[in-house]
Amino acid sequence: MNFPNLSALAVRERSVTLFFLLLSVFAGVYAFSSLGRAEDPSFTVRVMVVSAIWPGATPTELQDQVVDRLEKRIQEVEYLYKIETTIRPGRADLQIEFEDFSPSERVPDLFYQVRKRMLDEAGSLPAGVIGPIVNDDFSDVYFSLISLTAPGMPMHSLTREAESVRDRLQRVPGLQKALLLGERSERVFIDFDMNRLNNLGLSAEQIFAAIEASNRMMPAGFVDLDGPRAYLRVDADLADLDQLAALPIRVGDHLLKLSDLADIRRGYEDPPSYMIRADGEAAILLGVVMQAGQNGLEFGERLTAFIDAEQAALPLGMSLHMLTNQTEAISQAVDLFQIKFLVAVLVVMAVSILAIGFRAGLVVG
Repeated sequence: MNFPNLSALAVRERSVTLFFLLLSVFAGVYAFSSLGRAEDPSFTVRVMVVSAIWPGATPTELQDQVVDRLEKRIQEVEYLYKIETTIRPGRADLQIEFEDFSPSERVPDLFYQVRKRMLDEAGSLPAGVIGPIVNDDFSDVYFSLISLTAPGMPMHSLTREAESVRDRLQRVPGLQKALLLGERSERVFIDFDMNRLNNLGLSAEQIFAAIEASNRMMPAGFVDLDGPRAYLRVDADLADLDQLAALPIRVGDHLLKLSDLADIRRGYEDPPSYMIRADGEAAILLGVVMQAGQNGLEFGERLTAFIDAEQAALPLGMSLHMLTNQTEAISQAVDLFQIKFLVAVLVVMAVSILAIGFRAGLVVG
């Protein structure tokens, strides 16, 4: 079978040759411009952690009543490689690893299978067990960290504003998720006068039981109307401090208010799990995660435009700053690649011209 002489065909049909040459050049330029750009490549992490917290429990109790049951359910999941369990008083952590050859597209489903089994098992665990808590977010890389500061503003007000900024940030194209970092959990502290409790024959456990019994929303029936059925409930939400202070506590034949037995105040967890400061001020951070395959340079421009618009709309005294940004690293990496690519092309062309002459070397190069 004789193949056509492509060189002769290219010389004879110059317009066709020029068309395909230009088409190849434009296709290459378009492909290069539409490539995803990120500082770190996306990869599949086949590891997750399941935690169970049981305050006051010994390691033996955790092993016998919690860990063994969770491990048996996890062993039902396909592609399981191993489970490494760490138990200490009051807490157990199970690190679950799947086989390296497990398909990447199946990993989210494997995580879901573990979550589903842990949710099924949670209802049968002993009273007082918190969890199982599943964590499978190990592959997220923050594209940017954005700080929100407001000197002198209460932390709860700063947190509420950070949540509003996060909700608006979710609408930026190319964003996968935005996480709040440095948020301090609010707490209600009840400080008892133990001497008075002893004189009244009460214990702190009895008062906690009364608070728990009152902090429930109980169904109270329903009323049939012409249209929809209206359900009634007894609302006993004790989030309000005044309502909590007025909670009645039975002492013999008498009723006392909780405020007569204890000091009640609202505050933050102390000591805090961790604190974040930016430029010496208490801050809330927004961790921005970009979608896989996105162009980091374009996403960085959209993120910068969002921050500029938000800064102009923030209440007086609040500041929004971008602390870290992958755009600069990506831009430097792309520029360096382009320089190296052009240098390589010039070197090949120079060697070809020196070896076989200008005209032939230019064509070959």
